[in-house]
Amino acid sequence: MSGGIPVNAGNGMQWSTGLCDCFDDIGSCCCTIWCPCVPFGRAAEIIDEGSSSCLGQASIFTVIACLTPCICLYTCYYRSRLRAKYQLQETPCNDCCVHFCCLGCAMCQEYRELKNRGFDMHIGWQGNMQKQNQGLEIPPVVEGQMKR
Repeated sequence: MSGGIPVNAGNGMQWSTGLCDCFDDIGSCCCTIWCPCVPFGRAAEIIDEGSSSCLGQASIFTVIACLTPCICLYTCYYRSRLRAKYQLQETPCNDCCVHFCCLGCAMCQEYRELKNRGFDMHIGWQGNMQKQNQGLEIPPVVEGQMKR
C-alpha cells in the first residue's frame, strides 16, 4: 500500500508506505542517501514533539555515525518511538534489525510516514503546531465593550 491512510491489521496499524518504497518521495530519498543527518533530525524533532531540535538531533547523529559503526542503535530507538506513538506494526522484523540491515530505507519510510500524517517536515514541530492552530485563534478581548 503506497501513500494511503494506514489500516489496522490485527497487531497494529500498517505503515502508510512500505520499507522499500523510497522512490515514492525522491526528495527525501536523495536527502537520506547523501545527508542522512537532516531527515533524521527533522523526524526526531517531530517524534520528540519539539523537546529536541532538528539541529541537535542531526548533530548527535553525525557524531555517533563518525565515531562508531553503531548509528543503527540510536536510530532504531526513534523508529520504536514512532511505532509506539502511532501503533504501527513492527515489520518486516524488529526495529534494530530493520535499521541494521536497511538504515536508509528505514529512515526514508519513517520520514514519509510523518509526511503522510500531515507534518511539514521542513518547518519542525513548532511550525507544525502553529500551522495546525492557525484557524483556531481566540479573538482578542477588546476593553470597553458593553457588559451586562
